[in-house]
Parts: sequence; structure tokens; C-alpha cells
Amino acid sequence: TATTKKATATTKKATATTKKATPTAKKATTTTKKAATTIKKKSDSKEGEGASPSQLIDARIKELSDWRGETLARVRILIKQADPEVVEEWKWRGVPVWSHAGMICTGETYKNVVKMTFAKGASLEDPSGLFNSSLEGNTRRAIDFHEGDKIDEKALKALIRAAVALNTSVRAAARPVRSQKRPKSA
Repeated sequence: TATTKKATATTKKATATTKKATPTAKKATTTTKKAATTIKKKSDSKEGEGASPSQLIDARIKELSDWRGETLARVRILIKQADPEVVEEWKWRGVPVWSHAGMICTGETYKNVVKMTFAKGASLEDPSGLFNSSLEGNTRRAIDFHEGDKIDEKALKALIRAAVALNTSVRAAARPVRSQKRPKSA
């Protein structure tokens, strides 16, 4: 009888230990499932599979098939005209980005607006008053284009060129020419 009581107590301890371990084990399983799901979503995603950023932007313009697509396409043409060396990128799960020695701007599309956000817009002169959104920040500025808006192409190109000039001047200033190391004196 004493042996049976000892065995029962040992079994209860083992069961208690297992119960304590079970929530942790379940948590680990859940985490694994979440990670697997995330990976699966990425691999199942058609967006970006083997397509270049330029092709993805083409697809976004075609997909919109309304005034927003036309506006984004026109903005894209103006960016390329203003800076033929611009690099097109596709970031943040579907935002067209144009860069040259750093980010110039993004081209976001929403239900009622096409938003062109300049990464360093607050540092740019805007004599034509194109910036009409995100005016309160210390870094970014944006231009919201609504259906029927006419784009001031000359002013927009000047703004794009100014953004490129700012990026290239900041890059040059950030990398000063190093002087030769002097030998340590004895």
C-alpha cells in the first residue's frame, strides 16, 4: 500500500510537470504555425515573383485602370524626364519608389488621391506651391493629386531635380575625402 501511494504520488508529479510544460509546448507550436504561415504567404504571393520594380509599377498602373492609373503613369513619365538616371523600386508591399543617391519620392495610390511623397521635401524650396499635404512634418512633404487635377509639369520636374540635387549633395557631404593617415610619433 505504501508502494502504491508512492507510485501514485510520482504519477501525479509527472502529470503536473506535463501540464506545466503543455502551455509552453502549445505556444511553441502556435509560433511555428505562424512562422510557417508567414513564409507560405510570401511564397504564395504573386506580387514580386521574378518581376522587376518597373514591371510591378506597370502592373499597378494597369490594375488601377482609372484616373489614378493615368495620374501615376504621368507622374512616372515626368520623374523619368526630370532624372533619366532615376532608379525605380518597389517597397513596403506595393509602393512605387523613385531614387537617385537616396529616395526621391513615392507614388502611393488611394481611393480618392494619388500621393507623391518626397522623402526630404521639407528641405526643398517649393516656389510654385506644389506641396499640399504632410506640411506639418520636419522631413517629408507630399503632393496630393485628385481626379481632374492638372499637373504643373514644369514645376514638378524642377522639384524632382531639386530633390536629386539635395540627395547628391548630401551624399557628397557625408563622405568627406579622408586625409592620409599620419604615422604615430614615437
